Amino acid sequence: MDVILVHDAAIDEYMSLVLLTTMPNINLLGSVIVNADCIDSAAMQTAWQIASYIERTDIPMGLSSARGWNPFPWAYRSDCVREGAINCLKSFPPNKNWPPFPDGDALLEKLMTEATGQVTLLVTCPFTPIMTLLQKNPQLGSKIEQILWMGGAIDVAGNLDPATVPTPPWNNCAEWNAFWDPTSVEWVFRNTTCPIIQFPLDMTNQASIATSFMEQLAVQAQGGSRYSELAFESYMLVTYETFYDMWDVVTTCWLTHPDFFEPPTPMSLAINPVLGNSEGCIKQVAGGRDVQVVLNFSANGQQAFYDYVAAQFNR
Repeated sequence: MDVILVHDAAIDEYMSLVLLTTMPNINLLGSVIVNADCIDSAAMQTAWQIASYIERTDIPMGLSSARGWNPFPWAYRSDCVREGAINCLKSFPPNKNWPPFPDGDALLEKLMTEATGQVTLLVTCPFTPIMTLLQKNPQLGSKIEQILWMGGAIDVAGNLDPATVPTPPWNNCAEWNAFWDPTSVEWVFRNTTCPIIQFPLDMTNQASIATSFMEQLAVQAQGGSRYSELAFESYMLVTYETFYDMWDVVTTCWLTHPDFFEPPTPMSLAINPVLGNSEGCIKQVAGGRDVQVVLNFSANGQQAFYDYVAAQFNR
């Protein structure tokens, strides 16, 4: 499966990138970073350090010029800076040839244009680069096999913190990847026909950074597993944040293990892109976009998820 990762360089997204490189039958064509839940230059350099650490600097990466409507709080965005300073990355210097950084939008266009077959877009950030790509090159829509999107909240509360977002636009139903640029979600919903498999907070709330998972990573790291050391030190940066979940890694696991989850629920969805008391909120409506929504782990899927990720990082 050819996959392009479009993300915004949160710690869990870096771990998604690492996880993708361990998955059998996954061909990671490239990685595009959006300056959303990160700080652009630090996000790119940290991505380079991680790629150097796992010896995968061959994976093309670029920085999108996407801009959103509602910026993430600086406290969240600075995680990529702290990630670049963890102990296991200290001996891996930034890319001395950057900046300027490779153009992520041009990279996405190039990868899609040159793809000989269909491509899965794994989007763990706002939809803005996808909208930009397809507005310029609508013919490339036929090359999208599916979009896996971590975003939105359906029947659970959103994750906007009223302590960091003024009211309005704060509301209790929006999720950040939808809220950052709700107009891009509306555009993708209205103007694409490819399958969208969505992982909203309803699902990802069930994928916390479990203590038993962290303990397993620590044991593996002590046994010489470099990937486990990277994952353990990375997640340790955010374990004190009770709201931090493995939003993106759990979404990534769908690529190789849909059996971890209950079958997706077909829904007709729409987003409110207008400033007010529900900006960025995604709800079921008649005549909306047909989306396959993953809501729950399967019967034994949650433990299988943690075991699988720990095993993939045991190298």
